[in-house]
Amino acid sequence: MSFVGARRTAQHSVMTTSTPASAKADTVDRNSRFAALSLALALPGDTVLYLLLPMYADAFGVSLAEVGLLLAANRLVRIAGYGFVARFYARHGDRTTCTLAVIAAAVCAVGYGVLSGFWALLPLRLLWGLSFAALNLSTQALATAEPSGAARRSGRSRAFTALGPVIALPLAAIVAYTHGPRLIFGALALFALAGLAMTRQLSPHHAPASSSARRRGLALPNSLDVWSFMEGFTLDGLFIIGLSYLGRDLLPGGGVMVAGALMATRYLGEILLSPAGGSLAERFGAERMLLALSLVTSAALIGFGGGWLWACAAAIVVLRSLQLPLLAPIVVKRTPGPARVQALANRAVWRDIGAGTGPVVAGLLLPYVSTFWLYSVPAVLLAWAALACARPSHEDLAGTAAKSGQ
Repeated sequence: MSFVGARRTAQHSVMTTSTPASAKADTVDRNSRFAALSLALALPGDTVLYLLLPMYADAFGVSLAEVGLLLAANRLVRIAGYGFVARFYARHGDRTTCTLAVIAAAVCAVGYGVLSGFWALLPLRLLWGLSFAALNLSTQALATAEPSGAARRSGRSRAFTALGPVIALPLAAIVAYTHGPRLIFGALALFALAGLAMTRQLSPHHAPASSSARRRGLALPNSLDVWSFMEGFTLDGLFIIGLSYLGRDLLPGGGVMVAGALMATRYLGEILLSPAGGSLAERFGAERMLLALSLVTSAALIGFGGGWLWACAAAIVVLRSLQLPLLAPIVVKRTPGPARVQALANRAVWRDIGAGTGPVVAGLLLPYVSTFWLYSVPAVLLAWAALACARPSHEDLAGTAAKSGQ
């Protein structure tokens, strides 16, 4: 009889300890999902502007040179502003931060629809840069709030985030083709405001603050920073600009419709493949997957520069989507606890630096430099950065901990 009673007591103990853990995991999954959906609803105003501003520069009252500055401004302000955003997030938490960011995104979309000229549009681009930083930081922090399943949540989060651009880009292309480039932004402002229904579902509690949130400046890069920079430089910079530049005479159909379809395909790849990347990271390890996928991506970039345009472009889109959820679980593994928020912000800053310089380098060198060398050299550097991430030195790990307040 005493044995039966002891067994029941043990079973009850297991149930009471497992139930809170399960409830916590469900809460983390739920918050991660709603943060990603709020970003999905706020993001289309920016992605559509990337589509329409270069093609309809005159309608927005800007020159082509000013178009480049406007499209880079949101990334440049994030380089300087991620520290401020991380501190604000640490003080006010997910619901307040994301709510303000969604409202700002709607204001920006309205402005894109009614304002003209460089100096009128520039403040909107700067505001959007900070808004995206807040939404992106919250999305990544919530996906990694529980180390168990972080890679899986990161993959699903990327897929949810891509839903907005996949729907908005083809619709914007059709509306711009039939009614001009301005009308769509009114609809996108309402789209962004719908994100308020998502932010209301987030936890009202403040995110745990860490001492690193009060630090200023950008320290010397470690291996994850270098990889983030090269990933942004090659895939978000050189590849995107090169695809448009090299393929413009080979694409059937015209202009805005084809460009919209291409950009939507990129985000569709994230929906279909980012969850798979997260699952592979859970099974084989995020660092191992980052190394393998980066090496294959480097080979595809070399082929892209060597003239195998469409086959390698398709491969790069697939590989990029698989890689997107890998960095966050690596960061949370090396920088656990509240300090991961600042660590994630640091990685995002370096990716923005790369993604901001990549288009500039592509614009300057594509007309004059062999595309084979232009893509091969960064491809080799990307492979080298991935190797450094897979086998970080003790100094590299110590740098990560130091930058994150550990």
